[in-house]
Amino acid sequence: MTSIAPTSWPRLGLGCAALGQPDVREHDAVATIARAFERGIRFFDVAPLYGGGLGEERLGRALRGVPRGDYVLCSKTGVTRPHAQPATPPGATRARAADRWDYSAAATRASVMRSLERLGSDHLDVVHLHDVDDHLDVCLDAHAELTRLRDEGMVGAIGIGSNATAPVAALLARARFDSFLLAGCYTLLDQRGATLIEDSARAGIAVIAGGIYNSGILSRWPPVAPTYAYQPAKPAIVERTARIAAACTQHGTTLPAAALQFVMTNPAITTVLLGPRSVDELEQNLAASASPLPPRLLETLEREGLLVSAGVAA
Repeated sequence: MTSIAPTSWPRLGLGCAALGQPDVREHDAVATIARAFERGIRFFDVAPLYGGGLGEERLGRALRGVPRGDYVLCSKTGVTRPHAQPATPPGATRARAADRWDYSAAATRASVMRSLERLGSDHLDVVHLHDVDDHLDVCLDAHAELTRLRDEGMVGAIGIGSNATAPVAALLARARFDSFLLAGCYTLLDQRGATLIEDSARAGIAVIAGGIYNSGILSRWPPVAPTYAYQPAKPAIVERTARIAAACTQHGTTLPAAALQFVMTNPAITTVLLGPRSVDELEQNLAASASPLPPRLLETLEREGLLVSAGVAA
């Protein structure tokens, strides 16, 4: 197995969380992935959790026939849900009610094998321990098994995937990791991950930034039903976002373009994930990625106290 070194991964990647959801049509998901490759994206992030394997199946179909050495393939292990099921199961009132966590060595190996089968690949360039927040001790069992799988040539880099900084920092202190995926913790609304990102980059750990639109509120303005951290946005979040959007307009850009460019301008971040649900959304994201961040915008946001390094209440 020959893989690209983590610190040399492509700048832009395609996150397939939305494309793995059962409410996205198969044709639309596959077409979006194919267009991403056509437009030059060569990093693809997926997980068994996304649609209970549906995301991996769709990604595998979209990339079938593409030389395996032409792209970086990232998946995860540790948590999944029933096949083709949304986050809130039918008949349930609680999100993630059917999700199952298991970081044991046996479950880790079985998870990687299922991922390889669904993706139609003989190896994964990176595997992240997924949603590790309350499972730090047992995650070390998964790490040891991923190390064995790497020795067998089925896994390249070993990393962590989380929506919070504390569990990532805790695991980095306990074992050697090549990368981590931090979602929603380095955005125009929340920069709580800034120090962790900078320190990790200096240590040679690749950083992948996801959730750059904070699950929706930064993706368009004004929003119809704003969400932040996968929940309805609180009034204080909406009000601050409105002020950021006004500053973007003042400086001749849009909120989504500024949100993407803000993350892309951080040199400590290796790869920035786009998360479209359709070809149209992908094209909008790519257009935003080519729109430079106005040089005085961040000065305005800092002066008005709108950049928050300690995070915000969800």
